Parts: sequence; structure tokens; C-alpha cells
Amino acid sequence: MKSEEGFSLIGVLVSLMVLATTGLGFLSALATSTGATLIMDEGTTANDLAYIQMEYVKSQDYAASYLPAAIPDGKDYVGYSANITAESLPDTDDGIQKITVEIEHNGKVVTRLEAYQVNR
Repeated sequence: MKSEEGFSLIGVLVSLMVLATTGLGFLSALATSTGATLIMDEGTTANDLAYIQMEYVKSQDYAASYLPAAIPDGKDYVGYSANITAESLPDTDDGIQKITVEIEHNGKVVTRLEAYQVNR
């Protein structure tokens, strides 16, 4: 039996530790990339909704305030809401407004888009 060679307990334990460390690193990277993907998806959806709202306001007649357009139905838009403010610029007599669109997701502001509109 002394001529037979095999794995020692120490060698097996070291191999398991290396495998466990590699596995934990992989799982950590996977969790981080999943979180980043969710954040990017939220931001992209909010930006799209902000541009839709801004184009909706630009298509409306000049007014002191604007109601937001309806948020599209679908699972991708659950929890999103839009707020639109119109602020007349005081130092101009040209009827210029600063339009601000804020998109919230579950009560947290995700993106803000600003543009100007002139009373024509």
C-alpha cells in the first residue's frame, strides 16, 4: 500500500478553497452586473418617457401648465409617473417658457429633462 499514491487531505482542502473562491468571485460579478443592468434599464425607460412627455408638451398649445401624457401600459412601465412644470421666464416679453419634465419610478426621480418653448 505504501507504493500507491493519491490525494492528501491537505491537497483536497486547498483545491476546494480555490474552487470556492473562484465561485464566489463569479457569483459576485454576476450580482453586480445584474444590478447594473437593472439600473441602466430604469434610466433608459425613464429617458424614453421623458422625451415622449416633452414631445407631447411641444405639440400642445402654449399654456400656463400642462398635464402629462398617459404612461404606456405594459409591465415595463409599472411604477413610472411624469410631472411637468412650465415656468415663464420673467425677464423676457417674448412668452418664453422653461418646460421641465421629471420622470419618477416608485417615488424616486430618475431623470429630468428641460427645454424651452415660445408662444407663437
